[in-house]
Amino acid sequence: MTDQRETPGAGAGRGGLAWAVTEVAAPQYVVIALPPVAGLLAHGWAGALWGLLAAALCVGVPVGVIAVGVRRGRLDSMHLVDRRSRTGPMLVGLVTVAVGLVLLVLLDAPAVVTATAAVMLGWVLVMGAITLKWKISFHTGVAAGAAVVLAHVLPAAVTLGVGAALAGLIGWARVRVTHHTTAQAVAGAAAGAGVAWAVLALVL
Repeated sequence: MTDQRETPGAGAGRGGLAWAVTEVAAPQYVVIALPPVAGLLAHGWAGALWGLLAAALCVGVPVGVIAVGVRRGRLDSMHLVDRRSRTGPMLVGLVTVAVGLVLLVLLDAPAVVTATAAVMLGWVLVMGAITLKWKISFHTGVAAGAAVVLAHVLPAAVTLGVGAALAGLIGWARVRVTHHTTAQAVAGAAAGAGVAWAVLALVL
């Protein structure tokens, strides 16, 4: 049987706080913003420009592929609610992030920007592998992992505290709109944060 949480539009009607949170906190938006923000905080405007390049290299193509798929009716939404529809975009993401990371290394991009791209690659590898069997939440994973990344360039305790609160809110929203179970939301946050911590420990 198909889990109702894989059915687009199931559960709470569109509108209200839960839908607003799930739309604003979409992983695509977070991963586009993360490299330039991290670069800006660590290296000023030059770092932000490097971050924009990283976002274009690592995120632009996968987001474009998903947008085209939605427009043509092959994908249910930008959130890829149906787990079965995630395989193609995940493979595209894996290739583009890997290529983008190599280019950033060759171009001698700032360490924080390169590390952020490496974290993205880790997310695709780990959460992408999990979602092939079980619909882990990328929303909470990317949000929690982004907080770990930003904790390297901002006061750690405050950043992690705010990040945990936001990940909790996002997890509530994803469960409220019936796109995930509580376990999937919690597992996403744990996986996203764990991958970010492990990658940053290796590369920074």
